[in-house]
Order: sequence, then C-alpha cells, then structure tokens
Amino acid sequence: MTEGVAGAIAQHLSGWPGVTIEERGYNFLEFRVGRREIGHLHGNRLADLPFPVRIREQLVASGKAAPHHSHPDTGWVSFYITGEQDLRAIVDLFRLNYERPWLTAASGAPAADRR
Repeated sequence: MTEGVAGAIAQHLSGWPGVTIEERGYNFLEFRVGRREIGHLHGNRLADLPFPVRIREQLVASGKAAPHHSHPDTGWVSFYITGEQDLRAIVDLFRLNYERPWLTAASGAPAADRR
C-alpha cells in the first residue's frame, strides 16, 4: 500500500462502509462506492474528485479545491497536496463526495439511507 499522505488517506477511507480502493498503475489509487468513483490520488501530490458542476464552483470559489488540472470545465476538482497538513482537507472533500448532500435535497432521503 502507498505511504505518506496517500497512504494515510487510503487508511482513513478504507474504514468507511462500502468504500473500495484499487491500485491502478504506479502511485494511482482509485476510491469507489459500488460503481461510483468518489475520487482518486496521484501518489502524494494530487487528489482528483468528481462533483456536480455547481458543487465544483462552490469548492473552487471557497478555495477548498482547484479546477481539475486537465478538465477545468467539468465538475471534477483537483487538490494539490503539499504535505501532511493537507490530510484533513482532502479527507473532508472525499467525505463530501461520499455523503453526497446535494442528492439528499433532491431525493428527500438522508444520505445515509442511500449508501
């Protein structure tokens, strides 16, 4: 398993119900809940997470994430990892995607009921 920040993130997310982690190539970890990707890591340097565009806009505007490094006009965001101090912020982004609060309002069901 990966070491450093990526390893700490993987260890943290592995404890969440339904989360699977797959290594895909060198230093690339993909996190899924069922068939849905909640994000991936490019080693200890970059996290990419998919969100609806309106959520991405809020995350970027608040400085919690940057537009995706390759696809800035999509809902994807990037978080450039600078060190251990970024661990909480990255886990928070994964948690936001894992719990999907934007779907709760649309469906009327609590996020926990839809996992």
